[in-house]
Amino acid sequence: MKRSGTADLPLHYGAVPPWLAERMAKLGRAITEVILMEYGKADYIRRLSEPCWFQSLGAVMGMDWHSSGITTSVLGALKKAINPLSKELGIYICGGKGSHSRQVPNELLAIGEQTGLNAQQLVRCSKLSAKVDNTAIQDGFQLYLHSFIVSNEGEWTVIQQGLNDATGTARRYHWHSQQIESFVNEPHTAICGFQAGNILNLVDKEAAPSRTGILTLSNNESPNELLAEINHLTMPAHHEVQAKDVDLKRLGAMLWLTHEKQPADFEELLLLEGMGPRTLQSLALVSEVIHGTSTRFKDPARFAFAHGGKDGHPFPVPTKVYDETIDVLHKAVEKAKIGQSDKLQAIKKLTELAQKAEDNFIPNDNFEQLIEKERNESWRYGGRTVMGKEKPPSKRSKGVQLRLF
Repeated sequence: MKRSGTADLPLHYGAVPPWLAERMAKLGRAITEVILMEYGKADYIRRLSEPCWFQSLGAVMGMDWHSSGITTSVLGALKKAINPLSKELGIYICGGKGSHSRQVPNELLAIGEQTGLNAQQLVRCSKLSAKVDNTAIQDGFQLYLHSFIVSNEGEWTVIQQGLNDATGTARRYHWHSQQIESFVNEPHTAICGFQAGNILNLVDKEAAPSRTGILTLSNNESPNELLAEINHLTMPAHHEVQAKDVDLKRLGAMLWLTHEKQPADFEELLLLEGMGPRTLQSLALVSEVIHGTSTRFKDPARFAFAHGGKDGHPFPVPTKVYDETIDVLHKAVEKAKIGQSDKLQAIKKLTELAQKAEDNFIPNDNFEQLIEKERNESWRYGGRTVMGKEKPPSKRSKGVQLRLF
C-alpha cells in the first residue's frame, strides 16, 4: 500500500443541515454510478485516494469548498447512499468519525464473508495506515476519523483525518492499495514504503521487517521530506472564494460555453424540462468531476460554482438547480442501464467541449461581479444556507456581467 496524498484544511464545526445531507447522498450516488459505468471500480477507488479530487467532489456537492467538514460529510453521504447498493455496485464503505471508526474491523469481516475477500488482511491494512499516520509520523495531528473503502475486487483506499488543537487545523490522509493480478487466486496486498526496500506480502511472516520499517519511518526521515514526496493539498484559511483560488481560464470557458454558446450537442439535455443555462453550468462541473483528468482538480474552489456552499460561499446552495442536476444524472443512469446511453454521452460531451473552449479563452476581471450576480439571483433558484432560505434583494445590482471574458 502507499500514502497517496494529504490535505491541510481549516477546522469547521457544525452539522450539515438535513436538506443538504439528503441531496449530497443522492448526488454522490449518481456520480458514483456514472464513474462505475464509465471507468470501473478500480478507477473509482483511485479517485477517492486523490486529495484534490476528493475536495473537488465535496465542493461540487455543496459543502464549504475548503473546510475540514468536507471529509466527514462526503464520506457520510457516500456511505448512506452506496452501502444499501453494495452488492450491486461492488463498493463498500466502512468506518467514519469517532466511534464509527472503531467498527471498521467488524465491517470488513462481514464484507469478507459476503465477497470472499481476505478480511483479516484488510483489517491489518486498516490498522497499519492508522498507526503510521497517528504514531509513526508524529506531525501533531490526532486521528478522529478513519474510513476504509473497498471494492469486491480487493482494491481499497483509506481516508482518515486528524486534528491539531494548537493550529486549529485538520489534516486528511489518503492511502491506496496496489491491485495485483493474482489477488483472486492468492489474496494479498503489497506494501510500498518510502525507500523501505522490497514489496512484501502483508500476511507473510517475512513482511514483519517492512511493517516495522513503516511504523518507525519517522525516526529515520524528516516528516517534511516524506510529505514532499506525495500529493499535498493546502487550503487557505479565508472562507470566501477569491479569484486566486480559482483557475479563471477554466471557469470562464465553462461559463461561456453553458451560458452563451450552448452548442447543438446539448440538444437532448436542453429539451429536458427545467434545463436552462444555470443547470447546465452545474452539470458541466459535475461532468468534469466524473470525466476530468487528475490534473484538473488543483483548484477545488472552482467546483463550488456548481452548487455553492452551505455557509453562503461563494453563494447560497441553489436547491432547485441541485435537484435538477440530480434528476438529469439519475435519468441518464437509469437509461444507460437498459442500453440507452445517449444522455450519459451528452453529459460527457460537456467536459470535452469545455476543455476545448479553453484553448483560446482569455478571462477578464469580472470574478467579483459573477459572485454578486449568483448571490442576487440565488432566491430564484431556491438558495439556502445554514441560516435559512434566501429572499429577493431589496436593491438588485444592475448591469452585472456574467461573462469572464
